Amino acid sequence: MAPRRRSTGDARARWQANARAAIGDKVDGGAVPLLVGPPDDPDGAYLDRIGFPGEPPYTRGIQPTMYRGRLWTFRQYSGFGSASETNRRFRYLLKGGQTGLSVAFDLPTQIGYDSDHERARGEVGRCGVPITSLGDMRALFAEIPLDQATVSMTINATAPILTALLVAVGESQGVPRARLGGTVQNDILKEYIARGTYIYPPEASLRLTADLMEFATREMPQWNYISVSGYHMREAGATAAQEVAFTIANAIAYVRAAKARGLDVDEFLPRLSFFFSSDRNFLEEIGKFRAARRLWGHVARETLGAKSARSTQLRFHTQTAGSSLTAQQPELNVVRTTYEAMAAVLGGTQSLHTNALDEALGLPTESSARLALRTQQILAEESGVPSTVDPLAGAYEIEHLTDEVERQAREYLDRIDGMGGALVAVEKGFFQAEIAREAYREARQLESLQSIVVGVNDLKEGGKGFSLFESGRKRGPRVLKVTPAQEARQVRSLRRWRRLRDTAGTDRALAELRTETRAGRNVMPSVLAAVTAGATLGEIAGLWREEFGEYRPQRAF
Repeated sequence: MAPRRRSTGDARARWQANARAAIGDKVDGGAVPLLVGPPDDPDGAYLDRIGFPGEPPYTRGIQPTMYRGRLWTFRQYSGFGSASETNRRFRYLLKGGQTGLSVAFDLPTQIGYDSDHERARGEVGRCGVPITSLGDMRALFAEIPLDQATVSMTINATAPILTALLVAVGESQGVPRARLGGTVQNDILKEYIARGTYIYPPEASLRLTADLMEFATREMPQWNYISVSGYHMREAGATAAQEVAFTIANAIAYVRAAKARGLDVDEFLPRLSFFFSSDRNFLEEIGKFRAARRLWGHVARETLGAKSARSTQLRFHTQTAGSSLTAQQPELNVVRTTYEAMAAVLGGTQSLHTNALDEALGLPTESSARLALRTQQILAEESGVPSTVDPLAGAYEIEHLTDEVERQAREYLDRIDGMGGALVAVEKGFFQAEIAREAYREARQLESLQSIVVGVNDLKEGGKGFSLFESGRKRGPRVLKVTPAQEARQVRSLRRWRRLRDTAGTDRALAELRTETRAGRNVMPSVLAAVTAGATLGEIAGLWREEFGEYRPQRAF
């Protein structure tokens, strides 16, 4: 008997039922239809490659109604100076309509040094907030109810420590860990590939990542324990296809590490999330997001053995491209950020950060951060785009780009699998070499004017260009700067914390952490006990430096 041919009519009826269950009569409201698709297609090809939102292959989105049911989360990345200063910025943005917090940590915090360490000098509070102790974390979230605001933390090598600090603060507010909502990046492999804020050798780092994944799966059911990040690889020079492929390859490594702990894939996979860049090529970026969603659905089912629908849905945060921002004519960055944000929305992101116009010059000022947030709000409230799902589906160019990104990404995944997986590919320098080659190619195109960046290699100020900041004498935007006095205050606060804590209790907790680390057991309960007892981030990271050693890359490319 010939197999029954699938019908888009049946699929459309199923989608309509799901959509009405989600948002009721809003399915039919508004001047723009919620969903537009082709007529009935008896051969089923449409269902195999594009389909309907909310069901495989998820090309058109993971929710049947997308933004008609719920807008993406407005999440601005913030952190500078001190915990109390960053707290004031958080409350300012929440009052202005931000719907999720995103914490930027300074470089010493990212690489496991306390603010008074000699290697931290001059970097404290510069590119994010310094967090060294439970006192800092309490100040960061003062007057912010952690049972209402979701928190995203961009932290990797020290992710177990920062997560433990957040759990401790939440519990001091009366919010149990089971009710904490948000995300920790915890994606250490991409640090070796593109970003550089690793501490320990890759195998030891992967162990700590898996410890946090296991702990959160068991005890923090609303917490996204990892955000597998393509963003930083794209910023380093990766193509759209490389960003998708390398991100998914790393995700496969993390999932296999969790399965090795005895976790069932459908138990933990629904809390795995992704983080992508939205770069300058508007149409390709839309295709990239759609391709990533479709490819992950296949990988989750066919490679990783996921069975539940939730496990196969790619949920992702997007940040507009920092590498596209220019110090020259910085007001033009508003235009770049706007169309990059629109690409993310058209691609179906669940969460979005829009960069501020002055980030090529320094930390965002309060006014530029507000403008970046308002950019998202205008897209949400005025553009009309959120009224419909995947409005570019079926466009020849979009479907071609979606297919092409997926094809190239699949080829990379096959090569990485042939090497033995992402960890081996990282240790061999494969990812790093591929990205470096593309970054070099792009640099040559900019130098030869094959690729144009307005205000940088063409249409420059002083020539045939212009600047909105020119009025009589040339002037630019005000830039936020962190002063040595702010660093000195942070150092004094840290030293006071050490003086006032129970030193004996701290030492006992650190000794227990060392024992658990050496025994190969999950370190998260001991980390939580240590930070609660007063241990600092640098003390815990330093203990692991002694146990694991520090990583020094051996390969040049």
